[in-house]
Amino acid sequence: MLNFYPGPSKVYPEVREYMTMAYDEGMLSIPHRGDRFVQMMRDLVGLLRTKLNIPQDYFIYFTSSATECWEIIAQSLTPTKSLHLYNGAFGEKWCQYAKRLRPDCYGQQFGVDDVLDVPNIPVEDDTDVICVTQTETSNGTQVNMNTLLKLQNQFKDPLLAVDATSSMAGINLKFIRADIWFASVQKCFGLPAGMGVLVCSPRTIHRAKVLNERNHYNSLLFLHEKMLNYQTGHTPNVLNLYLMRRTLENKPFIKNVDQLLVQRAQELYAFFEELTEMQLLVENPEVRAHTVIAVRGTDKWIQEIKRNAAAQNITLGNGYGQWAKSTFRVANFPAIVDAEYDVLRNFISTHYH
Repeated sequence: MLNFYPGPSKVYPEVREYMTMAYDEGMLSIPHRGDRFVQMMRDLVGLLRTKLNIPQDYFIYFTSSATECWEIIAQSLTPTKSLHLYNGAFGEKWCQYAKRLRPDCYGQQFGVDDVLDVPNIPVEDDTDVICVTQTETSNGTQVNMNTLLKLQNQFKDPLLAVDATSSMAGINLKFIRADIWFASVQKCFGLPAGMGVLVCSPRTIHRAKVLNERNHYNSLLFLHEKMLNYQTGHTPNVLNLYLMRRTLENKPFIKNVDQLLVQRAQELYAFFEELTEMQLLVENPEVRAHTVIAVRGTDKWIQEIKRNAAAQNITLGNGYGQWAKSTFRVANFPAIVDAEYDVLRNFISTHYH
């Protein structure tokens, strides 16, 4: 099957070889306090900085998922409340989850085709964190780096946290434009699900030290203190750490990956715009995501195209949230090669042009 599902999505084909290498090298049973693990982590952190252009003074941690990062932010960095800016299901879920831990958290919704109106965002005085979903997987929208810069300049005291689950390792993120970034690895990293990456600015760690929250196994200070020695707070997903190190060793720098994905996204958007039987969900080109493309139609037609695609060994992503029945989604991730998109275009052109 050709897999265009926007997560879990296609893994890099070399992962199969790397999994065997991990077994043969005995990496799957090494102690996570031992020298071999520490050296692997040291190499991995260095590769992440180099390949993804993460600033040298930002700190990198590993979690079970992006969802766990929601929890860490609420527990360790939000003594009072966070503001959540969202236009889709995952940003809204983040807000709802934070409210369970900090009931005073609040949200501000904006439209799918809207650019965030930064000067008019109502931020309450005691807001600890402003939370933004950079690429909203449910509808194929994105908040660009210029908007993040405006948020950073407009609101000096709250930390700025960014969910980059569908863009980290695919898009050239400007990490200095926010305090907290996080992602899961089953999308642009091209790895099996089951691990998350959390990136924090020096200001974030200073805030964590002032708050001194140490009540949970994944409290940020606990993770930080362990990572000073390239260790994790608990027994980690050693296999995925190993796979990430191996894949990053052989992948281009993020600037080159970004150029490929942006160009391919433009071509895919142009292709779908030419078709008469379907429309793009996001009409405003300025806020269209580069890594997830959402196509809409009638409920019946969407079900038909997904069914016909499956018969041709092509997996299209289901719609999500309020667009569950009226859209399908196409991932534009690095592990998916150009020839696979040619097959997708030929299928659609043949049956629906």
